[in-house]
Amino acid sequence: MTDQLTHDEQRERAGMRLMRLMMVTAVLSFMSASSFNIVVPEISRQFGITLAQASWLSSGYTLFYGFGTVVYGKLADRFALRPIITIGLFIFTAGSLTGLLSQTFWTALAGRLLQAAGASVVPAMAMILPIRYFAPERRGSAISMTAVGLAIGGVLGPVVSALLLSFANWRWLYVPSLLMLALLPLFRKYLKAADAAGNPQGKLDTPGGGLLLAATAALLLAFTWWNVWLFAAFAAALALFIVHIRRVREPFVRPALFRNRKYRTGLMMTSLIAAASNGVFLLTPMLLADVYHLESQWIGFALVPAAFAAAVLGRRGGKLADRKGNLALYAIAAGLLITCFSLMGLLAGTLPVWAIPLVLMFGNVGQTFIQVAITNSVSGTLPKPEAGVGMGLFSMTNFISNAVSASLYGVAVEAGRTGLAPELALNAGAFNLIYGALAALHIVLLIVYRVRFGAGAARERSVTSG
Repeated sequence: MTDQLTHDEQRERAGMRLMRLMMVTAVLSFMSASSFNIVVPEISRQFGITLAQASWLSSGYTLFYGFGTVVYGKLADRFALRPIITIGLFIFTAGSLTGLLSQTFWTALAGRLLQAAGASVVPAMAMILPIRYFAPERRGSAISMTAVGLAIGGVLGPVVSALLLSFANWRWLYVPSLLMLALLPLFRKYLKAADAAGNPQGKLDTPGGGLLLAATAALLLAFTWWNVWLFAAFAAALALFIVHIRRVREPFVRPALFRNRKYRTGLMMTSLIAAASNGVFLLTPMLLADVYHLESQWIGFALVPAAFAAAVLGRRGGKLADRKGNLALYAIAAGLLITCFSLMGLLAGTLPVWAIPLVLMFGNVGQTFIQVAITNSVSGTLPKPEAGVGMGLFSMTNFISNAVSASLYGVAVEAGRTGLAPELALNAGAFNLIYGALAALHIVLLIVYRVRFGAGAARERSVTSG
């Protein structure tokens, strides 16, 4: 028994080293994901292409990044983690160098897509490492480290991008991400040589993966361009994917995974949580620009305190989940988000501009906490042989929801600005309604979480304390 405990302690110590590395990697990965948003107009002018084409430097990255988490998750269910993360970081480095040396838009885009294909190993490993190295009652703190990394990346991303663009051209945005390669020797040192969860001899369902990629791409493109044929293509690809995984012997995703009611609820909840989080990250800059008439640089500064608060307090959320359970952390997170959205719903337009960053702190910290809680809860519903692909789908759902909700918010805002829908006109009253709806959404989600996950969380804590 003592030997077993010693082995577990050594494993968790190695896991904590890996999660510290993952936190730094998440910072660099998130900075890379968002860095090109501000230079799309400049790239469009330089290469004489449309904004829609230039925006593929961001939207294409999202597509490959989201789908890549499922692929790496599936591979992690079959093979050891060390070669998987090695391949991912080398692909990411190749993409960064391709973009840095690019002289045409299509080369720059190829570099960006390679970056995404490699960088998607980060969220995949961030979901799998806590399951592999930590007992369920101690995963919260490990998961929170990645959330902290994302929050720090949110703080540093705009600052680093602005500094680079102040003395160099946009190609230099590929440079900071090259630092990820320096972390590879440490990952290889602390990862066990053989830690596969499944059977590497089985056949990989490439057609199933291709159908899932086609469905994902069609959905994102459909919401980007609002094309009915793309929505039809999404429905067709999804239907073929469902039929395919029911017929093949070793499907890309086992149908039994979706018969897990808690897992299905977790997927639904993370999609709605991600969509609501854009109320903080997308709606608030629009509010500050259209109602408070702030310049772009001041809007960026207004968002930094909230991201900094999430980075500082994120670990506390994970430790709270380990001590009190996921239900307690989720309830606190929901309370913070409801407070943020309620205050904005009641007072947006009348709050002094200096008070808005303070209110956003509730939202950013709540968003970090709620992501830790729902991730920890969903990870506990999956059998170990399917943890990789299950958490990969969970991450992909998050990314897709972010992209789709961003498109929906953008359409609503554009309609208001152009007068196509006067009821959506960008005044304080319109923002009040949207923020109020997001507060109500989180009340509903809290109820759903308590019903679906609450009893299990209570039993988990009673067993741990006993």
